[in-house]
Amino acid sequence: MQTSNVSAKDAMTLRQRTGLGIMECKSALAEANGDMKAAETLLRERLKGKMDTRVDRAAGEGCVAITTQGAKAVVVELRAETDFTARNENFRKMAADVATIALAHKAGPIAADAAMTARIDDLRITTGENISLARGEVLEGGSFGQYIHHDGKLAVLLQWNGAMPADIATGICQHVAAHVPTPRAIDEKGMSADLVAETKAAAIKEAEASGKPAQIAEKIAEGKVRKFFEDNTLLGQKFVKDDKKAVKEILPAGVTITRFLRYQVGGE
Repeated sequence: MQTSNVSAKDAMTLRQRTGLGIMECKSALAEANGDMKAAETLLRERLKGKMDTRVDRAAGEGCVAITTQGAKAVVVELRAETDFTARNENFRKMAADVATIALAHKAGPIAADAAMTARIDDLRITTGENISLARGEVLEGGSFGQYIHHDGKLAVLLQWNGAMPADIATGICQHVAAHVPTPRAIDEKGMSADLVAETKAAAIKEAEASGKPAQIAEKIAEGKVRKFFEDNTLLGQKFVKDDKKAVKEILPAGVTITRFLRYQVGGE
């Protein structure tokens, strides 16, 4: 079938489905003898091959999306090459769709499955950029709160057991997003034993170097470790919205925070 025999209406319909140029759509329709579905498949396969050769291009922009449903929640980070694409409404919608698809996965870190990849390829083809799922995780059980910064590049997902008002949950998410330093763990039990030992050893060494007796050096080190926990654990930190209280002091009775995930585009 010749391109001259392809109707402008059909070419425009295919263009709206794929976001590709009108001449590319006419050519594909001609090759598929006017079969719209076959032409769309042809275009996607052809252009996906081109996109696969671009996966080594730097993708330092992107957005984070969160979806919750019943006893499950998902947070994902999607990457793109340019801020222009990352801020586009279609990119944000794709990220939200990928998060929704991920709800079908078990709790834990996730990798892109066939359905996610197909949705991502929609944008890879129309933008010509290297777009991918950078990371994601599914949480299951308890209740969830979330916060997404207005630029879409920073998000926090909070999980807990017990009854907690939504405004307090959101406030804690905002705390995790804003506090410097970022909390390393919920409480001291979640802190790396090696890191705690290293902190204490450094404090003892510093105290002994200043001439303090061993017993005094040990007490000084214990105090510094306590301060380390206050500065670096979520429950120990001063709440960003009221620095007269630690985060643990604003928790309602009976509430236990079980996880928090802080995703920032380009982070680890």
